[in-house]
Amino acid sequence: MLEDRLVYVNREIVPWDQAQVHLMSHSFGRGSAIFEVLSFHDTAGGPAIFRLGDHLDRLATTAGLLSMQLPLSMEELRGVIFQALKANGLRRGFIKIIAYYGQIAFGPEPPQEPLHLSVFTIDPAQDLGDHPLPDKISLCLSKWCKLDNRTVPVKAKAAANYLNGMMSRLEARERGFDNAIMLDTSGNLAEGATESVFFVQGGKLLTPALDNILDSITRKSILELARALGIPVLETELTPDIFQTCDEVFLSGTPLKVVPVHAMEQRRLEPVPGPLSRKLAQALGDICDGESDLFPQWLERPE
Repeated sequence: MLEDRLVYVNREIVPWDQAQVHLMSHSFGRGSAIFEVLSFHDTAGGPAIFRLGDHLDRLATTAGLLSMQLPLSMEELRGVIFQALKANGLRRGFIKIIAYYGQIAFGPEPPQEPLHLSVFTIDPAQDLGDHPLPDKISLCLSKWCKLDNRTVPVKAKAAANYLNGMMSRLEARERGFDNAIMLDTSGNLAEGATESVFFVQGGKLLTPALDNILDSITRKSILELARALGIPVLETELTPDIFQTCDEVFLSGTPLKVVPVHAMEQRRLEPVPGPLSRKLAQALGDICDGESDLFPQWLERPE
């Protein structure tokens, strides 16, 4: 249960219900928190974190894009993450790092101080009830456009940026779909609410280029894995027309490494998952379980 979890907050391990911030803090009122969500997996060698170094690099990049100062070095933060993981004794689940301004602030400008930092570790099966991840989903095209780099740095994993994805997900629910794909301001496909999107067409893996989308670590992993498996890959501008011509579609993200799409608007796809989606999902699952010779460096275990 969540109330049994221990949380790292500003150099201390505290009980779950003590991980708090004032309602008038800048990050609560202005959305200035930044974060990372990581997965860790039960392997024969113990719990292993997936691509920890890449997540830490992206957190540092986000802080730099937003002129924020993290309170710890990346090596110190790596040790803190291992400390939080060991404190909770979990074998699999998710880690969420949140860096935020805990100070009270009324104006839009943040305090000129280092961020506060917290690290949460959970096992959804134990802590969030019986809510299994879906094995397939339906998609619609959202009326909401993806944030543009001319408005905010979209490659920053910041809380305020996710209002965009929330609105697209709410629209999808209202229309009877599981998720939505947003277009960028030029009318090209961008990404889902919190997921990258991939298409399979003629045996080739296609995905929107890194222009106005988050530099997803799972997306990067799938592209690297596909190349290692000999699957042709193309990162390019994609228009909504591909919804009608592709052979397979799947989304990717930290919780759902590969989740196939069975319906896009009125079009139905069969079989689901398709052969290439299934191949990538199996190969990535084997890597996460520590049962593959491919990319062993993607898993990092506490010492």
